[in-house]
Amino acid sequence: MKPEFRAHPWHGISTGEKAPEVVNVFVEIVPSDTIKYEIDKETGHLKVDRPQKFSNIIPALYGFIPRTYCADEVLRVAQENGSEDVTEGDLDPLDILVLSSHNVNHGNIMLEAKPIGGFKMIDGGEADDKIIAVMAGDQAFGDVTDIEDLPPGMVIRLKHYFLTYKNMPGEELQCRIDSIYGREHAYDVIRASQKDYEALG
Repeated sequence: MKPEFRAHPWHGISTGEKAPEVVNVFVEIVPSDTIKYEIDKETGHLKVDRPQKFSNIIPALYGFIPRTYCADEVLRVAQENGSEDVTEGDLDPLDILVLSSHNVNHGNIMLEAKPIGGFKMIDGGEADDKIIAVMAGDQAFGDVTDIEDLPPGMVIRLKHYFLTYKNMPGEELQCRIDSIYGREHAYDVIRASQKDYEALG
């Protein structure tokens, strides 16, 4: 028997023919996970990064946009928009969180999503943007076009997760969010990450 071929989720899948308006997403983590999984860059397989330490859980589907990378171009966008102390991109694919009314019970899958905004997150001096998107065709979220259309409480919940998910209780925050941006700026960040990926050669 011939071994089954499986495309590398980061390199072997396109960003999407309609990117940045509609992007492919590789989902690593779902809200029911008590383990944080992430892609192994060399093999393309999901690996255990760490057990979730606390009761806060990922509030939506979480993964990355294929054929993106956060380096010099993403750094430039962050610096030009007020984060002058940032020193580099985080050298990972661009993170994305996807809102959906459906219960997806495991990661290691692909889906299409529509970016509606994002958080300019800075983690230890690195630009670590979090794109916020909605699942394409979703009955509850599919018609949302910009992050400002979401209920304010939902945005606060997403922001709180990203500010606290790495911290032990009582510690100072390791991350900060310099701004919450809308759809058009999210497109700029995605385009910058595509340029950074192309520069990988």
